[in-house]
Amino acid sequence: MHLFLYLNSFPAMRAANLRFDVSLPNLCDATPQVFTRITEYVAINAALGERMDSFELNKIAGAILFTLLVYLGVQNLGDIMFSTQPADPTAYVVEGVVEEGAPVVASVAEVVVPISELLQTASIEKGEKVAKKCVSCHNFDIGGANKIGPALWGIVDRDIGATDGFNYSDALAGHGGVWDYEALNGFLENPKKYAVGTNMAFAGLRKAKDRANIIAYLDSLKAQ
Repeated sequence: MHLFLYLNSFPAMRAANLRFDVSLPNLCDATPQVFTRITEYVAINAALGERMDSFELNKIAGAILFTLLVYLGVQNLGDIMFSTQPADPTAYVVEGVVEEGAPVVASVAEVVVPISELLQTASIEKGEKVAKKCVSCHNFDIGGANKIGPALWGIVDRDIGATDGFNYSDALAGHGGVWDYEALNGFLENPKKYAVGTNMAFAGLRKAKDRANIIAYLDSLKAQ
């Protein structure tokens, strides 16, 4: 951005046609040059027997100083309003990106504990509490009727998709196999992944311990 100082707008200096093209960042440095030109012009006029009115000189000096003050004020205001801090490289970490030169640490694979091992310490009582989130769709009572989902009394080791009176989706009706511990664990973890196309809306139980507890509870729902 450039600032043009038209000093010939003042009647006493119109003949000199003094015009300064000054970039804003260099305005402070250029100001002494402006005053030097004015001083030279005044000296030339004095040598020719012409004098400038002191009030006219004061107006010229005031115009230059005012321009300088406005520029400095705008510059300081901009620094206050748009102050920036040095970038913090740790402010946002992108997962999966390894910084150049950083030591490579081998990822630790999640240890998968077999459901049969988890069932050894599973709690039927805790499983019953977990099952409470399923009661709106399933009946856990002996002889209970089907709801949105099939009744679950005696579900363990029953054929998959074979509950009497319940209309299963094709994904489960044609799945085959029985609801053993492994099958129940896989289905409860992610129903839509275990049986693609199932009507089961439940997202699944991500915690293996919760799945073990509810399977232990389901295993208890059978005649002794």
